[in-house]
Amino acid sequence: MLFSGNLKLPTIKERKRFPSPAVTPQALAWDGKQLWMSSRDLGFLYKLDGDGTKILEEVDPPGVVWAAVQTNGAMHVTIGKGLNDDRYVYRYSDGGFEKLFACPDFTGSYLSFDGDNLYLSQWYEKRILKYDDKGNVIRKIDIGAEICGHTFVDGFIYVLRGIEKPNEDWRIARFDLRAETPEIKDLAVVPFAARSLTFDGENFWSNYRAANETVCFSLPS
Repeated sequence: MLFSGNLKLPTIKERKRFPSPAVTPQALAWDGKQLWMSSRDLGFLYKLDGDGTKILEEVDPPGVVWAAVQTNGAMHVTIGKGLNDDRYVYRYSDGGFEKLFACPDFTGSYLSFDGDNLYLSQWYEKRILKYDDKGNVIRKIDIGAEICGHTFVDGFIYVLRGIEKPNEDWRIARFDLRAETPEIKDLAVVPFAARSLTFDGENFWSNYRAANETVCFSLPS
């Protein structure tokens, strides 16, 4: 069992949970002032208000937005295109999308950003890839489980990892990328089928896509 040694982990502390302003909420990103969210089924990217309950702007991307992260002066997104849902990373700024590079084997989902470099996770490969500014993979980090979101906080990367099937079993973990071989430590149980992870400077946010909900939470003391 993946989490056999973590049976006594505490559960995250939910701060609030509310209906997402669009169905099947998928990508979720904090830009310093407000949240951005995508709808898997409707295909739009939305700029929300600060508490995530109202749509301020609707953007029509060139495919399904699976992940988003605020970067220096822009937003980077993972977009799926075509019948095979081939994945590409795009840069979004000033209302326009620029295709940057294809994900390895056209697979990849969630994104995070450390202030200098972009990180892309591959769900079934159970790893996070670090990219340089030219779209080259410069590091591979084994996470040891499927990944449904990750974000940087104070130099550490926090990751939602676990198993989707059969019962959506997820944990939030943390590790320090400054270590040559990072030690991944599970911190708390996430008791819902989370999709995406972002941090607003005080709390974490994730989507409970299957229930059309957005959840704000903190870690246990």
